[in-house]
Amino acid sequence: MEKSKPITSSKMAEGLDCWEQKIVLMYQMRRFNWIAIVAVVFIHMSCSKSEKQLPFYNTPDFTPHFLATDQEVNEKITHSIGDFEMRNQHNQVVTQKAIEGKVHVANFIFTSCGSICPVMTENMKIIDDQYANDEDVQLMSYTVTPWIDNVEVLHEYVTAKEITSKNWYFLTGTKGEIYQLARQSYFAEEDLGFTKDSTEFLHTEHFILVDQNKKIRGIYNGTLKLEMRQLVKDIQTLKEEA
Repeated sequence: MEKSKPITSSKMAEGLDCWEQKIVLMYQMRRFNWIAIVAVVFIHMSCSKSEKQLPFYNTPDFTPHFLATDQEVNEKITHSIGDFEMRNQHNQVVTQKAIEGKVHVANFIFTSCGSICPVMTENMKIIDDQYANDEDVQLMSYTVTPWIDNVEVLHEYVTAKEITSKNWYFLTGTKGEIYQLARQSYFAEEDLGFTKDSTEFLHTEHFILVDQNKKIRGIYNGTLKLEMRQLVKDIQTLKEEA
């Protein structure tokens, strides 16, 4: 009677995804020792390379979607930052073309704010210090009081804060456009803000991280330096992902 052949690790792992294969191979370690260990390491590297490291956010409730391929992204992530046209602190017209093909970080402030906005601006400097000379990283600070913060006021604010970076725009426009962009494109106030009337005042501490394809990839508390350090790392992750 012919003896049945032992099931090899490759047969056991056939048809399984990356992480299931890891489990199988770890079980096989008892029999194959270092050979199995090498195989686990190899599969781990393969899995890491095939999976995007930061999630995508497609809805204002910020449910994370971890996707492995560009095809999955195209099929499942339909949301992106919408078109806009505003002016920056140098009175230059800025449109969505300023962020195309770049990683960018957006926040929403107003120059007369005496609470969280000064902290947020100082914390955005942490990002600016890391990427001030990187043309592939753009910082966007939108005013939520455009009826006060015109180009001249924004320029004075930037001068007072000693901000000289060419890649950091302070933007003004119409209230309707800014508020719609904040709530409908950036989900700046998460799901609560998405349902608010456009006339309700916009005030949020969130920093929004957006990738080179204008897809939202992260949300951070802009008043916390610890979160800024994580944001710096996540920007680098997106740059390496491209």
